[in-house]
Amino acid sequence: MFFRLSSWEVALILLAVVLGTTAIGLVLGRYLRHRSEHLREPFGVLQAALLGLVGLVLAFGLALAVGRYEARRTAVVDEANAIGTTYLRAQTLSEPIRTQSLERLVRYTDTTIVISNAVPGSAEERDAETTGDRLQRELWALAGQELDEAPVSSAPRLYVESLNEMFDAETARIGALDNRVPGPVLAVEVGGAAVALALLAFYLAILGRGVATVMLAAGLITILLLVTFDLDRPTRGLIKVPDTPLVDLRASMELLPAASAPEP
Repeated sequence: MFFRLSSWEVALILLAVVLGTTAIGLVLGRYLRHRSEHLREPFGVLQAALLGLVGLVLAFGLALAVGRYEARRTAVVDEANAIGTTYLRAQTLSEPIRTQSLERLVRYTDTTIVISNAVPGSAEERDAETTGDRLQRELWALAGQELDEAPVSSAPRLYVESLNEMFDAETARIGALDNRVPGPVLAVEVGGAAVALALLAFYLAILGRGVATVMLAAGLITILLLVTFDLDRPTRGLIKVPDTPLVDLRASMELLPAASAPEP
């Protein structure tokens, strides 16, 4: 649910929910201040316990988002390494399969960069995945031809091994992009934080103090929630997964291949 919204929409919703419930707590606390002697103790215990629980939930959600963000960064590096190894080994193949494979690997790298910058689940990403799947089939067919022509040569076998690892790396990276923090977890974070801050505001209001403090706390928790949401939006938020390894690899492919084709 949250992932379909833009970053500005998410920020406005969080601000409205968290600050809105905090303001409601302040208003109710001031309205019931004359009953502070009866409400102070039960609400003090309740808001303290709830704040501790919400703190754990927020830490859990942030840990989930950070873990997924790091997994996406690692997946980009792993795929860039896999493509780079495959590109180097493709240079040891015989012609014309060598040239045909190198050309398709260049285009395949272009599709991985597109996937890195596309919104997961969008038409742009699906088109790039379709193109990548087609190139995978073509590369595998060329590798099979090379094995048929040189069944005892070590170069084609090493190339096939790296080609298979390259395919696996793409599957892992796309899976990492689609692996987001579950919506119910995010909803519990937002709802729990809103309720806890509302109770804190209510408790401080009936005591007649701490209004600025509770509003500052609401702002800080809103920022924490925004960071958690942003980490879980790899191509839509401010904290994006860098595609630098793939871009650098693609730039290196503009150079002449380091190895020449083997002699027939």
